[in-house]
Amino acid sequence: MKKKLFKNKISKSLFSFLVILPTIIIIWQLVIIFTGVPKYILPSPLEVFMEIKLKYDIIFFHFKITLLEIVIGIILGTLLGTISAMTIFLFKPARIWLLPLLVASQAIPVFAIAPLLVLWLGYGISSKIAMAILIIFFPVTANFLDGLKKTRQDWIQLAKIMANETKLSKYLIFRYIHIPAALPNLGSGLRVAAAVAPIGAIVGEWVGSGSGLGYLMLQSNAKFQINLMFASLIVIIFTSLIIYFSIDQIIKFLIRW
Repeated sequence: MKKKLFKNKISKSLFSFLVILPTIIIIWQLVIIFTGVPKYILPSPLEVFMEIKLKYDIIFFHFKITLLEIVIGIILGTLLGTISAMTIFLFKPARIWLLPLLVASQAIPVFAIAPLLVLWLGYGISSKIAMAILIIFFPVTANFLDGLKKTRQDWIQLAKIMANETKLSKYLIFRYIHIPAALPNLGSGLRVAAAVAPIGAIVGEWVGSGSGLGYLMLQSNAKFQINLMFASLIVIIFTSLIIYFSIDQIIKFLIRW
């Protein structure tokens, strides 16, 4: 029964995606027809998809690098975010130090910190992964921490009674009550992280890189290869959508309460 429900959810998401995609392409083509915008400003969908087919090898090479940066950024950012949330929740002294750092990480504009990360970590993928982690870190930490704080008090009181107020009770309550209760909030944070992770990787590639879809976009723009620039943009959009919907479905499958 559960497997059928999960398959139905996937089918609905896939159907929505397949409906939205042609709609966007049709609107795109209609804008070109009715506005008469020049091809060097906005190429047609057919021209862009033909460019993807013709330059498949180049685009795929850069796509692999960007995808690697995004995936590693999501994994490390999620790990760091969950550890930070648990640390802030469990240890009061840690709140004094970690909360200001958490807020400060979001107060600094992404474009301001990107050149520093490139300077410190180099032009490789490390600086792009670090950028993705910085963007992901806050939503994961904030959502998970909020979930831990909002655990129902009647559940906690009942757990304390059952644990007989032993020294181990705090650990058991945190493990079996707080964490499961906060997982839906963590799921919300992961959805936000999946949506914003590509931004960190692409911005990092814009600032300083020798590969990746962001780098390919800049190079195409500089060489006035508009079709290739839009092709790179379309691949980035599709990659972001696939990552988001994949994580969303995994969360729905694993967290059903």
